[in-house]
This record gives sequence, C-alpha cells and structure tokens, in this order.
Amino acid sequence: MSTDQIVISSIIIITFALFVWGRWRYDIVSLIALFILVLMDRILGGENSLLIIDPSQAFTGFGHPAVVTVAAVLIISRALRNSGVVDLIARHLKPFTNKQTTHITSMGAVIAILSAFMNNVGALALMLPVTLKTALTQKRSPSILLMPIAFASILGGMVTMIGTPPNIIISNLRKEQQQKILSSALSDGSSQAAAYLDQMNILKESFKPEQFGLFDFTPVGGIIAILGVLFVALVGWRLVPKERQIKPSAGSLFSLEEYVTEIRFSKGCTLIGKTADEVNSVTGDKLTLIRYIDDSGKVKSLNPNHKIKEDDQFLTMADPSDLKEMMDEYHLRLTQEMRYRIDSLKDEDTTFIEIVVSPESPLVGRGRSYLRRRSSNQLVLIAVARQGKPIHKRLGKVQFAVGDVLLLQGSEEELKNNVKALDLLPLAEREIEVGVFTKVSYSLLIFAAAIILSMLSIIPTTVSFIGAILVYVFSGILPLRDLYKNIDWPIIVLLGAMIPISNALQSTGTTTLIADQVTIMTQGLPAWSIVALIMVITMSLSDIINNAATALIMGPISVGIAISMGVNMDPFLMAVAIGASCAFLTPIGHQCNTLILGPGGYRFSDYWRMGLPLEAIIVTAGTPLILYFWPL
Repeated sequence: MSTDQIVISSIIIITFALFVWGRWRYDIVSLIALFILVLMDRILGGENSLLIIDPSQAFTGFGHPAVVTVAAVLIISRALRNSGVVDLIARHLKPFTNKQTTHITSMGAVIAILSAFMNNVGALALMLPVTLKTALTQKRSPSILLMPIAFASILGGMVTMIGTPPNIIISNLRKEQQQKILSSALSDGSSQAAAYLDQMNILKESFKPEQFGLFDFTPVGGIIAILGVLFVALVGWRLVPKERQIKPSAGSLFSLEEYVTEIRFSKGCTLIGKTADEVNSVTGDKLTLIRYIDDSGKVKSLNPNHKIKEDDQFLTMADPSDLKEMMDEYHLRLTQEMRYRIDSLKDEDTTFIEIVVSPESPLVGRGRSYLRRRSSNQLVLIAVARQGKPIHKRLGKVQFAVGDVLLLQGSEEELKNNVKALDLLPLAEREIEVGVFTKVSYSLLIFAAAIILSMLSIIPTTVSFIGAILVYVFSGILPLRDLYKNIDWPIIVLLGAMIPISNALQSTGTTTLIADQVTIMTQGLPAWSIVALIMVITMSLSDIINNAATALIMGPISVGIAISMGVNMDPFLMAVAIGASCAFLTPIGHQCNTLILGPGGYRFSDYWRMGLPLEAIIVTAGTPLILYFWPL
C-alpha cells in the first residue's frame, strides 16, 4: 500500500470508530474527518498527494448535487406537511384500525407510500401521533404498532430515488463513476476502464453517463417494501417481547406510566413532619419519594425515616395524571432550581402534555435551560423519560436526545406554539394542528409537476425540486422564515464532508485495491453471491453508522468490484442502495428507529427480534430481484 492509501484507510477506520462510539454527533465526526484529510494532504506535500486532487475543491462536497437534492427533499417534505396532505390521509384511516392486522397494515402501507416521496423521518413524525391516538382508541399497545410503522417508513424510502439519502447518493454516484470510466478510456485506450467498456460492449464515442432515474429504484425497492410491510403486519409485531405488548391504561397514550421529577415541600404543606415512608402511605403511593436533594444540590439516598421539613427537596416518582392533583392537595411545589414554579401559572389555563423529541428539534443535545429560554419561561419541564423509563437524575443535568419523552406544563396556547416552533411531536390526546390545511390539492399538483418534469428528463431532478420549493414559498404554503429551518443540517454537513473522503478512496487507488482483494477472495463464487455479500456488508455497516456515510463508502467499492469482475456496475450499486437503507437491528442505525424508542418503551435488544428476519427476507428476495431487473 502507498502512503496515500494508508492515510485514507486510517481516516476511514477512525471515522467509523467515532461513528460507532457515538460520543459526538455524526456531522461533527464527518467534519473532523474532512479536517484530517485536508491536513494530511498538506503534510504529504499537496501536489505529491493524491488525497485531494485539487486543494481548492476540498469543500465543494457541500455543493454536490446529491447534497442539494437531499436538502430540497427535506424542504418539500415540510411543505407537504404544512398543506395538510398527511392530515387528510389520517382522517381516512380510522375505519381500517378495528382489527389489529388491518391496523398495522394500513398504517404501514400509508407511511411507506409517504416515505417514497418525502423524507422518511418526516413521514414517521407525522404519523406517530396518529398511530398513538388510534392505539389508544383501539386499546392496543403502542409497542405493537410503532416498530412496524418505523420499519415501514424505512422500507418506503427504497421505492424512489428521493425516498432516502442513500438512493440520491447512489444515483449521482452512478453518473460520476461512468464519467470517470469514460474519461479514463478516452485518454488511454489500453487502460482498465477501456477494457471494461469493451467487455460491456459500450462504444466510447456514443456513451453518455446517466444517473439513476426517479423510479429506477421502484421495481426492486417497491417489491421489497411490499414484502417488508406484509411481514411486519402479519408476523413481525408478534416478535415484540410479550412485556411490551401490555395494553395501555385509559389515561395514557403509551406504556410509560411514571415520571421522575423534583419537588419542594413549601410552607403550609400538610406533609411536613411526616417521614418519607408515611408520605408514600398518606398519598396512597401516588407520590413516591425516591431520592433526597441536600442544600448543595447533590442527590443522595433516601432514609425512609427522614422527617420532612419545610423547603426539603426530593426526587419523586408519580403518574402524570396524578401529579397536579398531588401538588394541589398537599401544597407541593417544583424545586426552586426549576425557576418557573407550577403555581406561577394560571390554574384554569394550565395543562400537561407529553411530547417526544424529534430528530429535527433544536432541543437535541441541549437541556432544560435552553427549553426555558426558547419558551420565554412559559413552559415548565416536569419530567423526562428515555427508552420507556424515567430518568433518575436531576432535570438540570439531562441533555435531551432524539426519542426522549418530555412532560411539559403550560397554557394550552403556549404549548401549542412551542410544540410547533421546537419541532416536538405531541403525544397528548388532544390534537395540536400546525400548518395550512386549505391547499392540499394545490400542494400535490406542484409536487406532481416536479416529479413529471424530472421523470421526463425535461429538467434535472434537483432543479425541478428547487422550482417546486419556490412555488411553495410564493403560494404561502411554505413560509419563507421556515425555509432553512426545515433542512436537517447535520445530514447536509455529513454528506458535504464525507464526499471528499469518498473521492479520496478513488483518487488514491484504495477502491481498486479493496476491489481487487475482494475479487481474489471470492474467486470461483457465482456473481449473485457477491451481490448478496455486498448487500449484507452494507446492511451491517448501516446498523451502526449513518446510512448516507455507508453509501458514500460502499458505493465506490462496489463499482471497483464490478470493474474488476468485468460486469455491469448497476446491480452492485443497487445492492448498496438497498443495504444502506436496511438499518433494522439497532435503534441507532436509523433516525426512525431512534424516534420510536421512547414512546414504544423498547429496549436496545428488541430491534433485532423483528429486524433480523426482515433483513434476511430482504437479502433473499432482493438479490434475485436486483439481478432480474439489473442483469450483470
């Protein structure tokens, strides 16, 4: 291996390790990787290094067509949400929820179709409250429904080029790789690229590189999506552990029954003078003291015989529906540290709401103080739960993560406004409507026009979607102030930073080196088994790191293998596209999986129970489908 190859291999290994470690968000990791790439290129002499062919182009990944297309799809997703498209669909789902099988099938089918044409995380975010509400109405455990619809949203993303970032990446990568092969063949008639084109019976003079079209993914992705949705609806939900399938109580939308919060025994509290054990019995175990908070703010173990004094502070566990009743009856208050006490709000206008933190929420990675500032002290954070369990530590120490369930208190108007502004998903029984619900037909017409223009190759996909966004803005469906807010910037940064790293794999010859080694190791094996192997490897990586990063790394390697074997690159690229989207084994592999972790009360190990057989089905069915529609 050359010095360049050793460096880029080391960068990728370090990057993957940081992705798996999960201490830093994937966009930060990708920026670190890009910085190291540029730094090493300088250290190795710039012109003598193949890591970055043109140093001035090191950051052009942020303007790459794939990056722009992903951003455009995210914005269009918001416009479709604002117009009320999904709300209209949800209203018509109720008749299909009477039976459990049709309930899961109808929800799964709708969300899969939505995910084919909009961001799959956005589709899930829209359908999550609907699913929880219908689960409550039908007295079914949300755990039976949430994992199937999350998996269905991932499956739906495979159907079209715009359904998921890996498909967009692979589509653009195909054209780029074809262009590189053509350029190499034209400049050197004896090169491997020229030999490859000859093997494929492609005339160099007339060959025009093309990306995959909008619906080129549909024959394979569509059939896999149908099979996947049928599996999760008929069989998959039965693999959810029995303890997660307990039906919810009448007052709860999901399985979380208790929260931990901080309270203070204020002057006049009727419980002062009683022991901790007596408090539990007096309140009928509706209020359970679990930890003592001393004067310095430290959380200590609770002595059951501790006598309550004025201004004593405790961590307490209570059902959300009992909490306000207990505080009113016994004159309890939230701790002073929470700053905004419960009695400072108007009782007649005060209500509680359970919300889940979405991937787009600015609360991710931040804590209570940020929530307080953003809401202008109009909301009180009562409690936080993670992975279906209350967090047993001081609220001021908690940093919110995707999928966390928060119990908030405030006026109905403030809750409504802040839920919308902070991209939070309400899990309360009442509906919090957002957006413009009067332009459904107009919104769909604009989107359909963009699709048709792209399909007919009249306008490139990216340009057609940008045009649709402009129409949405000028028509009032998408407020200008929300235009950039709805872009998932961490994904954009990830793509922009990882593209130069993917390019470095090729420019240094590392892709060819890996491809040759794989070809040697698999010599004698049928081509279909290598396609299946690429899909499995890609799946495995996608379960632990971001699927877009997986596609950027595995895409060029799969092309290198195809060239080394002298066969069509398209089935190998399709195998990467399918594999990168199949993150079903862990809650960290895909944002959809993370989003349902809290509301569903799932554990880390629950995902592989349904996910492993689903991935086996996809590999078994996907390999022959790919080779049928995209022959070698």
